[in-house]
Amino acid sequence: MDAEALREVFAPFAPVHIRSMFGGHGVYVGDLCFAVQVKGELFLKGDDETLVAFESAGCARWTYDSTGKTTRMPYWRMPASAFDDSDELVRWCHLACAAAQRRARQKLKKSPRRPR
Repeated sequence: MDAEALREVFAPFAPVHIRSMFGGHGVYVGDLCFAVQVKGELFLKGDDETLVAFESAGCARWTYDSTGKTTRMPYWRMPASAFDDSDELVRWCHLACAAAQRRARQKLKKSPRRPR
């Protein structure tokens, strides 16, 4: 899926911009990366608060193997129903953006403060 196709997928939600990453693409609203496309599959950002929703929908978590170790990423496969139903897409995108915002706030809290 190229950048233009990704913009079309997410058009019912919001204007998005696309950046190359992970051999695929990151999907952003403003500075928030709320989705990634890897090997032709779309994954949405998740966290502890959205875990049950993703699992209940049967979404698989993005994992990859490196040096004999499986790494679990904080992204879950976008439900197939979201491709066919724009209201469903918007609902899942809101969940993903909320997870991305929570993660961004956590990073800010952990970053060292600069001396004045």
